[in-house]
Amino acid sequence: MSTPIFLRCCLALLFYATFVSPLSAQTIALTPASSPDAWPADIPWWKRNNLRVMQCNLPAYEATLNVDHLVEDLQRFSVNTLIINGGGIMAFYPTELEFQYTNPFMQPNMLPDIIKRCHDLNIRVVTRFDFSRFHRSIFEKHPDWAYISPSDERIINDDMYMASINAPYVQEKSVSIVKELITKYPVDGIFINMPGYNTRNAYEGTYHGIDQNEYDRKRFAEFSGGMTLPKEENERDPAFQKYQEFKKYTANDWMENIHQAIKTVNPDIAICTYMEKFVDIIRHESQTNSLPYWPYMSYDNVTNAMQSQPEHIVSNASIQQISFRSRYNAIEPEETAIRLYENLAAGSGLDISLMGDFRDYEDERNFPIWEEIYAFHKKYEPYFGKYRSPAEICIISPAYWPGGTAAQEYRGIQLMLKEAHLQYDIIQYEEIEHLGDKLKNYRLVILPQIPKVSDQGISILKEICENGTSLITTNQSLIENRNAPSGLFGVQIDSLISEGEGFYLEPDDKKIFKRFGEQTLLFWKFNLGLYDMSKCDARYLPILSPGRPGPPEKIGGHEPTGYFAVGMKNYGKGVAISIPLNLGRLYYIHGYEQHKHILLDIIESVFPDCRQLIDTDAHPRVELVLQNFTENIAENLGREKDDGMILHLINLTGFSGNTYFDPLPVYNTKIRVRSGFKPKGLYSLKRETEVPYKWQDGYIELTLPLLDQYDSIIIAK
Repeated sequence: MSTPIFLRCCLALLFYATFVSPLSAQTIALTPASSPDAWPADIPWWKRNNLRVMQCNLPAYEATLNVDHLVEDLQRFSVNTLIINGGGIMAFYPTELEFQYTNPFMQPNMLPDIIKRCHDLNIRVVTRFDFSRFHRSIFEKHPDWAYISPSDERIINDDMYMASINAPYVQEKSVSIVKELITKYPVDGIFINMPGYNTRNAYEGTYHGIDQNEYDRKRFAEFSGGMTLPKEENERDPAFQKYQEFKKYTANDWMENIHQAIKTVNPDIAICTYMEKFVDIIRHESQTNSLPYWPYMSYDNVTNAMQSQPEHIVSNASIQQISFRSRYNAIEPEETAIRLYENLAAGSGLDISLMGDFRDYEDERNFPIWEEIYAFHKKYEPYFGKYRSPAEICIISPAYWPGGTAAQEYRGIQLMLKEAHLQYDIIQYEEIEHLGDKLKNYRLVILPQIPKVSDQGISILKEICENGTSLITTNQSLIENRNAPSGLFGVQIDSLISEGEGFYLEPDDKKIFKRFGEQTLLFWKFNLGLYDMSKCDARYLPILSPGRPGPPEKIGGHEPTGYFAVGMKNYGKGVAISIPLNLGRLYYIHGYEQHKHILLDIIESVFPDCRQLIDTDAHPRVELVLQNFTENIAENLGREKDDGMILHLINLTGFSGNTYFDPLPVYNTKIRVRSGFKPKGLYSLKRETEVPYKWQDGYIELTLPLLDQYDSIIIAK
């Protein structure tokens, strides 16, 4: 059993107070990281959840890299896991397989030398595979292995052809390629890039359509009982609906084959990719691929995957390139810092994906940030990666990789809660039916534009609401579940308006909408649902008609429509709330606080204790994440008892919407945290000093004198 945190700290403080001044946590005897040898040999290495990953995506010509330099750089950046090219699109090792193209710059000893040198330094090596494409020389022999669009087009990048997932190259040859490499070299893991189905040339941004390869046609017909493979992505088409099921089934079937092949050779090889089934490490990515920028992407990605798949390790990569066409220009250092710190706050490790290796790099502005944050994680490794969230609010996500208006609605709701410092978890909508026991522990569950959940999911939502969890739906949530809106929420859809510009909402009940003392009308645009709420127990925010557009002399005429924007129904011990508005999307795009205030006032009306977990006067752009932690060391393996709490503070004040600047220093932030124990001490890991505090009646009160980019406060039991 390790020495209690506070005793270790006190002994170190006594020594330091006697011999050194001022106080520095470098002398506080915080728990050191376990050496690799201390972990039980039968525990998979990735289960330690202490990853510090660097992925070097090597262009073909960089196969001539200097291995000594690479290893020196990995040590400089405190890396413990390297992802490096292996095979698939091209082999970076001497392959004996005729259906795998060999990199013309391939150096026979590069990969084995990297593996040996890394292993000597306890650095894991994961080899990257990409089976989405194959070389022209293979296409000329096997054109039936390649993707073909509804208009008979191929997807081609230079001399590489897009593969069809159901053709032999992916289904059979990929397994042989993986087996060849892992039997030749003692790799620690494999990473599969771009698995699954493709309808576009991602590197050029062009859409081509559903793959019409004959193997796909035949397998879909067998799967569907004779249906014809659809050519268009039409959500109302029964064939396309079946095709969506088909894609999941076939992708998982392929991954199961990969899994079986690898684990038969060596069960200690980790499988890492972007899928959830038959993998050991779920990979995700933070990248700048859409506007407006989403500064909370890392927290979103990690929390979504980790809370939805609690048995998996999640590694969220900060993609350093600005775009596929701008690979040698990196994102801003301030954005990189936010991404990496959010990874830590959400309970993951660190992960960077860059082009090539580190020498003669085209954009080295991020190097000091990597060095600083990776070293920080290495130094304080026991305080990361073994968390239990105390959040009492859960947001249901529309996907692991959301896009379009659904992503905007979902992110807008998150943004409201982040700025209000309300703690929340995220669970992907398809996992509702599997996580009923987890969901019943939340006080509030929010479904932002989730049009349909399974019948089992509806049963779970009814059960948790009946037992005291309140529900909030926004926009067109559950409209595809026939009886759910009326049975659970007491609402019936009369009509859906795709563009509600000109309508007004009237916050007339000031007992609920306390933030609108000086405002009587709220503008609207985007989606607007006109719902019959006559069966609700309460209705709020009357909807006024658009009135007359025109010059000032002619405007007016806004009249009550008889419809309301909020309906509440008591359902057992909980409250089911319907908000048939694109509330999150409007805030995400336009950012007017009046729309955020609608949600916050509703939350506080049904969950009046929502600010008891954390209450603060912190700037809205200071992200606070509270976690219960157990020291992530070998001797605590399997131990669930908490060693305390850790409060992460990430300063996003430098984010302007389109640009990342240095954050502004934030002074004298007051924070009140609910605690079920009287702490033995509070310590800032970043500033390496004690934090003064008061504890009374189950609450900790502290004032943080200064917050720069980031801080993490250990609240020790």
